[in-house]
Parts: sequence; C-alpha cells; structure tokens
Amino acid sequence: MTVKIYNSLSRQKEEFIPVENGKVKMYVCGMTVYSDAHIGHARTYFAFDIIKRYLEYKGYDVTYVQNITDVDDKIINAANEKMVDALEYSCKFAHRCIEDLERLGIKQADLYPKASEEISAMIEMIQKIIENGYGYDVEGDVYFAVEKFSSYGKLSGQNVDELISGARIAPGDKKRSPVDFALWKNAKPGEPFWDSPWGKGRPGWHIECSAMSSKYLGLPFDIHGGGMDLRFPHHENEIAQAEAATGKSFANYWIHSGLLTINGDKMSKSLGNFINICDLLKKWDPEIIRFFFVQTHYRHPPDFNDTALKNSEKSLTRIYRLKERLESLSKSETCTTDEHNECEKDSEFQSIIDELKTSFEHAMDDDFNTPEAVAVMFEFVNKTNKYLESHPKLCRSIAKDALDTFILLGRILTLFQEGKKDDDGFMIKALNDILCKYDSNIGVLKTVDELMDQLLLLRKKARDEKKWDVADNIRDDISCLGFEIQDTSDGTVWRKN
Repeated sequence: MTVKIYNSLSRQKEEFIPVENGKVKMYVCGMTVYSDAHIGHARTYFAFDIIKRYLEYKGYDVTYVQNITDVDDKIINAANEKMVDALEYSCKFAHRCIEDLERLGIKQADLYPKASEEISAMIEMIQKIIENGYGYDVEGDVYFAVEKFSSYGKLSGQNVDELISGARIAPGDKKRSPVDFALWKNAKPGEPFWDSPWGKGRPGWHIECSAMSSKYLGLPFDIHGGGMDLRFPHHENEIAQAEAATGKSFANYWIHSGLLTINGDKMSKSLGNFINICDLLKKWDPEIIRFFFVQTHYRHPPDFNDTALKNSEKSLTRIYRLKERLESLSKSETCTTDEHNECEKDSEFQSIIDELKTSFEHAMDDDFNTPEAVAVMFEFVNKTNKYLESHPKLCRSIAKDALDTFILLGRILTLFQEGKKDDDGFMIKALNDILCKYDSNIGVLKTVDELMDQLLLLRKKARDEKKWDVADNIRDDISCLGFEIQDTSDGTVWRKN
C-alpha cells in the first residue's frame, strides 16, 4: 500500500507521489527564537519527526529543512529589554530551543537555515516579485499586492473581497490595500538592519520561509508543514510570494498539525498554563511525553494533562515488559538441543509477527495514523502474551525476529531510543556546547563533574567582573538542563534535579 496524506491544499487524502522518485523534500516552519521552546513546539516537531521516520522506513531519502526565525519584532523587543544585541539574543535561544527538542527525543532536521543569514535570497525573491508586478515599494517599505495574485486563498479558503471588507489600514501604514502584507520593512531606530535596493531595513516574516524553502529544496518540493495556526496568513502568503516570484508551483502537499490544549484550555501566558520543555523534563521522562503525543493523530488537538501522562506511563510499562520478555527468550538456551523442531512448532507465531508489521504499515500508510499504529502494537502485546502462556519455550530465532520487528516499528513511534535512558552522553554534549558558547578555548571535557565545575568557575568570574547578564545566562542555560545552582556562604554548589 502506498502512503496517503491528507493534503490541506486539496482538503482530502491523496496518494503521495514525490517530485523525484525515492526522495522526499520537506520543509517545516521553525521556531521564532525569543524564549525557550515550549510543549506547543514539541507537539509540532514531534509530529513531523514521526512523518520523517516513517517515510525513511518506507525507503525514501528525506531532506528535512526547518528554518530559524532569528530576527523578528518579538526578538527585538525582548533583546531591547535586556539591552543586548538582537542577533546575540536570538542565537542563544536558537541553541537552547533545538537542544530542548533533542533532549525530548526529537531528531534534528537536516538543515536549520537562519533568517539573518539568508537576507540576500529574500532580497532576490522580493525583486522578482516587484519585477513580475506583484509588489511595490513605498518609501523603503515593500508590500505584496494581494489582489493581483488571482489564486490567493487557495490553501486557507479565504476570500479576498471578504478580507478587504473586514480590514482597515492602520495609521502609519503605507500599503495600498488593507490585505497587502510586508515583504521588506524600513529600518527603525534600535532595530537590526541590512542594506537593500529599497534602503536599510529587514525582511517581513512571510518572505523568510518562501525564500529559504525555495533555495534549499527547489520548486516545487514535496511537503510543507507546520502548525494549524500558520495556515493563514503565513502559509497562504508563502505560496503567493514564491509562485509570484517564480511562476512555479510551491509545495505539492501541505500538512498541518493540530494545536494542543492544556486541561481543555488553549495554552497561553495569560492563563498561566505556558509550559517550557526544559521545565517539563524535570518532572517527566521524555519517552512518556512522546508516548502521550503519539496517541493522538497529528491533525487532532491533544489535551495535555497529568492524568494523560500517568496513563501513558502505565501503557509504556506494558510495552517494555513484553520487550524484556522477548529479549530474555531470544537469549534462552531452552531450545538448543532441537532448534529446528522447536521453530517448526512455533511457526504459527510467525503469522502474529507478520500481522504486526502488515497492520502497522496499513495504519501509518493512512495519513500517518499513529493512534491506530499504537493499537496494533498493543494487539501484538496481547497476542504474544497469550501465545506464551501455552508456548513458554518460544524458539530463539522466532523470539529474536519478534523482538527486532517490535523494536523497529516502535522506533518509528519514537520508542526504544538508544542512549536516552541511562546514558549521560547527551548531557555531556549539551554541557560542552554551553561551555564552548562562553569560552571556546577550554576544549571538550569528558565528565559532567568537570563540566559543571568549569561552568561555575566561568559564572564566578563573570560575577566578579560584574557581568551580571553573562552570569545569569550561564545559570539559565545550566538550569534548562535540569541542574539547580545554589549560592551559599561556602561557595556555589550544584545538584541534578
């Protein structure tokens, strides 16, 4: 069975046919890095991590690009409050956000182009938009003329006339129509800026993704993804910009993930239910969090709450018990004397293994239906346990086949990740990254104790030199990895939460 994807552009499931045979080019809108990554980010990037994992399982060579918006109004405002350079500020949070997703067990994208490093590509695309009659310059501000792009609204279903009737031009705006949007913004005092044919300024938000996806994946590319909240206006504007500039189709399949709620409410800082990943990982094992997400289809809104996480923990226990049982049987010496006869006797269990694989693929081929795939995994747990009640001496080779299949499919759902449980290798890498950020001359250290001691020395030096922002940033970076720092009369001590 071929993979079918619900395409937001056509509003129906379609057979997935990539532009280039055997290869998939996928772009997902990345984070605007003005603060730490939160569980809303986790929900989105977890969904596309699984999509990539399954497409690779099906034999595709996947190139996954996820941009980083490192210049933006929110970033500039937050940096100005801290009285630091905006790009320095966003660089710190870009590092922390990607690191938090990795700690959660979400694989990194293949490329993370930063908006600030792709300005020339954006300027080039804006120039083409203007040349083709879809953009205009007003005193250093450049706008996209929405009414000239006849297919505007094809992704979101928005009607341009209705948008115009319900909109107005805000005081100070120079655009001709209330629905036109910014491609380039004239520089304001206190903002980062770049030189352009229209004067000093910075790009609009929407042009970033059109330019970067086109540059790194070519047009058309296969899959464009992001949260449902980006469908309009961001993704609609991306299409308009890219197609107006190039005359080519933009992305063939549009995938949108459902937005999560927390105890039934939308996540927001005003409601006090905003949860950062680094805080969440102090309380819950990352696999439990991932298993919570995988039980909801990517297009549906999961409701995040402690009860659901506790239930996920209980369910995971059942899965791990079977894994451990199969590991034991695959190493058993019980059938060494008559291996062939034992395996002949257990041949009916092979059909249970085959059914697991077939049913799992059937679920995932149907628009990456992870809840159904999880149900298939539990059905295998039940059938295997029942079989072992009457066949406790399962043939080693068949037990090994069952174990390998169970692990292979489980890893598509992000289970059984190697080195995530008892290995502190990730922590050492993360601490070395922090150390390098503040002093690149020290070199790589090999233990958590060495790294923490060195980081605390750097923090002490910053405090002695009254560089309070640096000292606070070191503390915040360490804290996000689950370490607690306490300043005492005898010096600074640390412990792992």
